[in-house]
Amino acid sequence: MSPKSFLLSEALSDYLLDHAAPLDAVERSLIERTAALGGVSGMQIAPEQGVFLRLLAQVLGARRAVEVGTFTGYSALQLARGMGPGSSLTCFDVSAEWTAIGREHWERAGVSERIALVLGPATETLAGLEEDPSLDLVFIDADKPGYLDYYEALVPRLNPRGVLLVDNVLWSGRVLEPADGDDHTAVIQAFNDHVAADPRTESTILPIGDGLTFVTLRR
Repeated sequence: MSPKSFLLSEALSDYLLDHAAPLDAVERSLIERTAALGGVSGMQIAPEQGVFLRLLAQVLGARRAVEVGTFTGYSALQLARGMGPGSSLTCFDVSAEWTAIGREHWERAGVSERIALVLGPATETLAGLEEDPSLDLVFIDADKPGYLDYYEALVPRLNPRGVLLVDNVLWSGRVLEPADGDDHTAVIQAFNDHVAADPRTESTILPIGDGLTFVTLRR
């Protein structure tokens, strides 16, 4: 498996995976089904990110979570497993085709009852969430131009000890380069600057996968 992170060599990535929780049959099946989609499979998070999401959900004791950008459902699978029975993960995505792969594997893993999938543009569907600050965990991994809107919609909904995560914030290292007409690079750069300057929150960028921003409310 090629490393998702541009910071890792293939050998170091293999070492990392060899020393993490092993993939089970459902996880391997989901990764293989996604790989068969071709180039678009690069949107799937790295296995080590999946383990991180599951462990974080466990440590937080997360009972209510939101994911924006579900793709084929690997991150949702890991979040739901970490959250445990009786928890609620609401996933927002626009693709019935890709999320159908996720639904199949959530069912096989026995976590489908924990996951509610909402299809439609997230800028519109997020408005249907309760406005009270009740979210334990948020994961954003969707269209980059929407990142700031999703962040602004979800930060007020975090509970005081909640965590918000945002993927792809290092953008394969291109965040260090002039955007030069690359709209996605410019969007990520502006988003990172916004989060770093947000007086409501504290944050750091973790060098895992393609960069993962970790955000909590300022105390």
